[in-house]
Amino acid sequence: MQFFRNFFKSKLGIPVTLGFVALIGFAFAMGDVSNSGSFSILGGGQPVAVVGGEKINAAELLDATDTAVRNVQRQDPTVSRAAFVEQGGLDDVLDSLIERSALTSFASEYGLRAGENLVNSEILSNPAFKGSDGNFDQEAFRQGLASQNLSEARVRAEMAQGLLAKQLLVPAAFGAKVPNSFATQYTALLKETRRGTIAVLPSTAYAPAGEPTAKALNAFYEKQRGDYVRPERRTIRYATFGVDALGNKAEPTEKEIAAYYKDNNKQYAATERRTVTQFIVPTKQAAESIRSKVAGGGSIEQAAKEAGLKTDKVGPLTQEQFAAQTSAAVAKAVFEAGQGTIAVPARSGLGFHVARVDAVEKQAGKTLAQARGEIVEVLRVTKQRNAVTDLAEEIEGQIIDGASITEIAKQVGTEITTTKPLTGGGLVYGAAGEQAPPVLMPALQTAFDMEEGEPELVELQAGQAFLIFEVGEITPSAAAPLKDIRDRVAADWKLAEGGKLARAAADRILARLKGGKDLAAAVREEEKSLPAVDAINLTREQLAQAGGRVPPPLALMFSMAEGTFKKLEAPRNGGWFVVDLDAIQTGEVADDDPLLARTLQELNAVSGQEYASQLRNAIRNEAGVEKNDAGVEAVRKQLVGEAP
Repeated sequence: MQFFRNFFKSKLGIPVTLGFVALIGFAFAMGDVSNSGSFSILGGGQPVAVVGGEKINAAELLDATDTAVRNVQRQDPTVSRAAFVEQGGLDDVLDSLIERSALTSFASEYGLRAGENLVNSEILSNPAFKGSDGNFDQEAFRQGLASQNLSEARVRAEMAQGLLAKQLLVPAAFGAKVPNSFATQYTALLKETRRGTIAVLPSTAYAPAGEPTAKALNAFYEKQRGDYVRPERRTIRYATFGVDALGNKAEPTEKEIAAYYKDNNKQYAATERRTVTQFIVPTKQAAESIRSKVAGGGSIEQAAKEAGLKTDKVGPLTQEQFAAQTSAAVAKAVFEAGQGTIAVPARSGLGFHVARVDAVEKQAGKTLAQARGEIVEVLRVTKQRNAVTDLAEEIEGQIIDGASITEIAKQVGTEITTTKPLTGGGLVYGAAGEQAPPVLMPALQTAFDMEEGEPELVELQAGQAFLIFEVGEITPSAAAPLKDIRDRVAADWKLAEGGKLARAAADRILARLKGGKDLAAAVREEEKSLPAVDAINLTREQLAQAGGRVPPPLALMFSMAEGTFKKLEAPRNGGWFVVDLDAIQTGEVADDDPLLARTLQELNAVSGQEYASQLRNAIRNEAGVEKNDAGVEAVRKQLVGEAP
């Protein structure tokens, strides 16, 4: 969910749903928008919001939410629709749809356009739609749309909306600058040093020793149900088959063997290959003179050197291959010369060749009987590939006609295997570290998009092996029953109760700090065994080296005023922190400090994003937004499976 929300806050804060962002960014692999029939209970025309005069209906919100869930599942396949909604995803999607509608309306009102030619140019420049030659491929475009169940008209419409958003937001952010004095002040902050102390008050130190009552445990469980949602699990029934299912169908006949030998007679005929050392001169007279000199006892290398040329070694090549590189006349002369002799000079397109035959390699031909073994293997592989592909096509037809996986497995002579319950990430549910069988991994995503009892066929190895599979049992994502996780919930309850007491302790410590005591002394007055207070002496530059992993109490310390103290709740009911900031030492910034230049650049970018964000908010406010809470609630119930 953090990934999902960060995506909404990305550069310029493009106000569209993740599905629309995927379309605008032309990365259709990110989205998997489909007109799912799973929401048929809810009337698609019911409005969930009105932006200006434009309605956003329930079907649109359902569709966009389904796309957003699929996008999040690419990062974490275990996230279900119910978990997505529980964590606020539905509200985020609706807000993005509202902003998209407001931007599109505003752009149209003030004359901005995204015509067909502009959309065409964006499609043509999309790398996903380019063929092997680097140019736009219409077939790749069609396949991309088909794989995502998208119509070209819808894609074009949503691309146009995205282009309108860019026309509005990019100019608002472009060229934004902050004053140098502001950047200097901010850079000085980056160089400042802060000294203070941090106390940790763990929930475990204050947690109750006894067990919760049934009433308290039930109340806690109902309040925190979203924390105990189990991922969707599915069992998969599968079988593999390949060439072993063909029996003797792939064995070549004697007639086929003889025909192959006849069609490839050159491959089995006797061959001769020669290796030569040669160089080329412009005239026949010069070539004849050099040939005579070499024949009289000289070397071809020396003769070439005296002529200001270099020799070249060629081969081993057949006469046909040599002719292709030179000419038929040169090849004929070379293959008529004896080994170690100079061939009669002959002409190619480059001139007259002076060539010495260095080596002659002769290979005897093969009779049909001698070549039979290799011919049988070649024909067998080819027939196997064709036969198993034909079998796969036949099985696909049977699947369309309603054949069961049991019938198909019996036909190909293989056994059906049923997996343990699997999560969308390919893990066996409840078995730490155990994964789905490797053979299923190519089909796992498809299996989590299927209904029960609908066989599918997947090619595992081209022309060699296939996988037939179906979903056996689906366990929907839902909160685990309390009886199954009572110990876990009880432990969480203790942490939550301990957290409340730790907060009260933090308030007592803050009161002691106000009375003039230092943090270490204030903590010692607690009648609990607590960790020692940490002394902090840190610069912002050192803090920045932690990247996005800055501990929350340190982040708080670097946002406080000097001489103040605050409390902070630890994540996941871990307890509370008390942060006491003693002193701030301001950093010095030189005019040529590289950090100043980087800071100025970053502040300019951030201010541009802020301008775009403010423009989005202003456009939304001007359009006016009215939400239909009842319609949104109906969508929520449909997504989490509570609809009647």
